[in-house]
Amino acid sequence: MTAEEKEKYFQVALCSSLVLFGFDGEELKVLVYKKQGDPFEGALVLPGKYIAPSVSNDQAIHELLTEKISYNEHETYIEQLKAFTKVFRNPIGRVINVAYYALVKLTPEIEEKVKLQGGCWYAYDRIPDLAFDHNEIIQYAKERIKRRVKRRPVGFNLLPAEFTIAQLQSLYEKALNRELDKRNFRKKIFNSNLIIETGNTTDPKLHRKVSKLYRFDEEKYEKLSLKGYDFLF
Repeated sequence: MTAEEKEKYFQVALCSSLVLFGFDGEELKVLVYKKQGDPFEGALVLPGKYIAPSVSNDQAIHELLTEKISYNEHETYIEQLKAFTKVFRNPIGRVINVAYYALVKLTPEIEEKVKLQGGCWYAYDRIPDLAFDHNEIIQYAKERIKRRVKRRPVGFNLLPAEFTIAQLQSLYEKALNRELDKRNFRKKIFNSNLIIETGNTTDPKLHRKVSKLYRFDEEKYEKLSLKGYDFLF
């Protein structure tokens, strides 16, 4: 390769943005921050970072998650989406964004750390206008989740250790962006043999209606995570 070719082709920056979905038992949410510095200072953006030549995108995303939420990699589902490559997506220069999404259970510890760093959670169906092409990235991530929850039990990465059927259905309805028939949903969930009754119930002091609590069967969860299933609602 000539010096001229190096000058022509090696003038592109690389970054990764993260669509971080969190579920608090009722709402599915997306994490955003206010942009620091140019361009678009003060605008809302997805968490992300530029990638040094010696660092992989996967490594950078793990570092970002550690920085933002002190996550547990064994309890967090992470998947690469695709590269967003529009020539003028960043006014500073050519930047290729290899985007990812991740699923986390929203705990008080995570919410407190995000708050201290100036982050904000927005409801899944009420995302504001973001800078760059970040709304497009979120929309792509949403479509990916719709496919995944029908073929993989990834939704369980968003639930607390013990959960109600109502919480599980609410999560699927948010991810699929439509209401599901209660009887049909319960039938499909129980037929999957993915969940186990814990013997516990919700606290009557905190909930008007006392409901049974369930957990997922880890062995069946691992098998279905690998081979998949048809969860057609």
